[in-house]
Amino acid sequence: MRLQGKTAIITGSAQGIGRAICELFASEGAQVVISDINAEQAQKTADEIKLKYSVETAAVAANVAKLEDCESLVKSSLDKFSKIDILVNNAGITKDNLVLRMSEAEWDAVIAVNLKGVFNCIKAVSKPMLKARQGRIINIASVVGQMGNAGQINYSASKGGVVAMTKTCAREFASRNILVNAIAPGFIRTAMTDKLTKEQKDALAVNIPLARLGEAEDIAKSALFFASDDSSYITGHVMAVNGGMYM
Repeated sequence: MRLQGKTAIITGSAQGIGRAICELFASEGAQVVISDINAEQAQKTADEIKLKYSVETAAVAANVAKLEDCESLVKSSLDKFSKIDILVNNAGITKDNLVLRMSEAEWDAVIAVNLKGVFNCIKAVSKPMLKARQGRIINIASVVGQMGNAGQINYSASKGGVVAMTKTCAREFASRNILVNAIAPGFIRTAMTDKLTKEQKDALAVNIPLARLGEAEDIAKSALFFASDDSSYITGHVMAVNGGMYM
């Protein structure tokens, strides 16, 4: 088991990609903290993973856009597990619109969660990781943060910022053996994309060389690589998991 004895916080992990990461980490022996703005769903997910994989779990409700929530998340995790080895910044939202139609509120909401939220969580977890002189921080960026996407100026800006933040933190924390990397998913099959029609999915697949949407497990496996000893000489890297749509 590659994560035996490790403790991991995964934000936005009550469902979707975050949950897939939690499940894979738990299957590899990690104790997982399921953090989500939906407290009820987070607790349900934590209970199910604990039962399925026989590992200790915790559920902590948190809005990553609020620094005090992130500090409370870290404190609760330390109170239960005494250490934090891995942080996965997965929480994110979308509020798509064309530039001319996008409201200030739509811009601010996405930047607050997707960009400031990553900063808040890194800031909160950095103290215990620096003290322990080890840690892994994995940020979930996006292909649109690399290539842009019409109708997503707020989302693409936030995810491009996450890429830059990843490289900066990698430089700041390297001397303390804290590795900071990012994953840039392409179009991944989730509850949101499941609502698309077959025609819409086919239209998306046209721009993907592998001609299909990815799975949440594809992102989870990449996160496991960065969380494990397999990536012990990699920091500041952005892994593209996008089926070839951006190279």
